[in-house]
Amino acid sequence: MTEDVIIEEELSQKHKKERKELQAQIQNLKKSICKGDKKKKKEIAEEIVRLESDLDKRQEDELTCFKLSQASIKEIKSQNSELPKKESADLDTYSESTQKHATQRVSKAQKRRDKKVNAEKERNQQIIEQEALNVFGKRNVEMQSIKKILVERNLMIYEIPSDGHCLYNAVAHQLKTLGEIPLGLHDLRLKTAVYLRENMDDFLPFMSNPDSNDLLSPDQYEKYCNDVANTSTWGSAIELQVLSRVLKLPIEVIQATGAPYIIGGEFTNEKKVTLTYHRHMYELGAHYNSVTKYVRDSES
Repeated sequence: MTEDVIIEEELSQKHKKERKELQAQIQNLKKSICKGDKKKKKEIAEEIVRLESDLDKRQEDELTCFKLSQASIKEIKSQNSELPKKESADLDTYSESTQKHATQRVSKAQKRRDKKVNAEKERNQQIIEQEALNVFGKRNVEMQSIKKILVERNLMIYEIPSDGHCLYNAVAHQLKTLGEIPLGLHDLRLKTAVYLRENMDDFLPFMSNPDSNDLLSPDQYEKYCNDVANTSTWGSAIELQVLSRVLKLPIEVIQATGAPYIIGGEFTNEKKVTLTYHRHMYELGAHYNSVTKYVRDSES
């Protein structure tokens, strides 16, 4: 049985197990409904539909990722099988030589060539194995799900560097794409900080210290505003709301699971900022990218 068949069989078994576990979860949910509680029954029914839908989508995405990976894996295998002609010839010569001169010691140069060929084979095999492991990783599954959503809308991801400024750079790219007033990340950070200071009463009650969970004091809030303006502090949902209000534009956020959500829906501008939100793209945390019109063959 070939390696890709084994992986596909493992994926199939994994999906069957998940289906079985979901059915058990559904049964437990149904048992939790009190007799005659119509409201609870409706809520459970909606929850079951959501759970089944989420599982269907995730498993479909995993199958899509598996199929996409096969092409790259086959290419690597092909490269692995096609050793440099000179090295292959050297190995053939060596094989014939050893048959004729069994008592002669193998030359150091031949040993080096053998070692190099074997190392190349081992490296390619490791790449193949790693590709097979990564194809079902959270990062790849999430990325393929977002790309699928974008393609259906004739869009594609526009990569933004992961340097703490990703939200502001992504919004800046969108403003340029939409033909709005060009604002760079520093302009957007300053405008966000100014708005936060001027509207402290609107935001302070909802902001807490991540270490203690206590609400920020006015002094801590001022430091927060300074960090927004002058450092590479990562932008959160609060900054998204502020940017929408400052720009008077709706901001749509597309993510791998769930429907896209819009911030600033009260603005009726025909244009809107569109971003993608990635929970698993980088080890340091979540990340925002921008989007642009889809261009065929622009991605490998």
